[in-house]
Amino acid sequence: MNWIDEGALYSQISLFLREDLGRGDITTQSIIARNTRARARFVAGQNMIVAGLEAAEEVFLTLDSQQQLEAFVSDGEPVEAGKVIARMIGFADVLISAERVALNLLQHLSGIATLTNEYVKAVDGTGAQIADTRATTPGLRLLERYAVELGGGYNSRFGLDDGVVVTSNHVSILGGVADAVKTAKEKLGYIHKVAVEVSSENEVREAVAAGADVIVIEHLSAMDFARLAAVARELSDSVVVECGGKITTANAREYAEAGAQLIRVEALTSAAAAMNIGFKVQPF
Repeated sequence: MNWIDEGALYSQISLFLREDLGRGDITTQSIIARNTRARARFVAGQNMIVAGLEAAEEVFLTLDSQQQLEAFVSDGEPVEAGKVIARMIGFADVLISAERVALNLLQHLSGIATLTNEYVKAVDGTGAQIADTRATTPGLRLLERYAVELGGGYNSRFGLDDGVVVTSNHVSILGGVADAVKTAKEKLGYIHKVAVEVSSENEVREAVAAGADVIVIEHLSAMDFARLAAVARELSDSVVVECGGKITTANAREYAEAGAQLIRVEALTSAAAAMNIGFKVQPF
């Protein structure tokens, strides 16, 4: 997790724990003696790509800096059902009280990495790249994008200050694709590449003529997408053709073969199912 801002990560995890613990785990505090030692294991309940081990470890360390996590796999590594992912030794009350937050992160992030990997495999050999979108869980964008990378995908712009994408709503206000692209380029200069959403051949031609660097084609069939992609390529051999919309693992390859260089998939971070991971605690 080298590229993640550790300070931001630690701050987030403190908030997650505060939300779950409130004034304290009254169940555990009432029945488990403070100095009781225990060991715990994270066990994969299904095949998956593991993601979030460092974040899970930090949950326990936030409550007790002496907690020890021993990982048997690395983030980004595939595991089969039944595999022991990691184990911990420490105070029983800390292990039990931190369990839910740690599992939430590990299960959720592993789900994103696993789904991303399915998309990556679906377009293998085509040259197309699978990328995420800003359709992330508030507060978890940093970690969710990390999980996408672990699954073999790529990150699109992190936030609105991180790239220029002229959407259909921008075009609606300005009255045309060409005006939107020209205005963006004039005000921002050469530093930023400009991507623009288009939905027709006329808009493709306007966007390329105005100097768009990336053409974003969404919500079209693979056949219609291929037609517009071909038009863009005829007009410019440098423009990047990107697609989005209702892309699934079943149809992603169709779009890749139709000419998509970048396939943005909202489902990576908005619809990935949490992985089945168990957390078993025993006396030590």
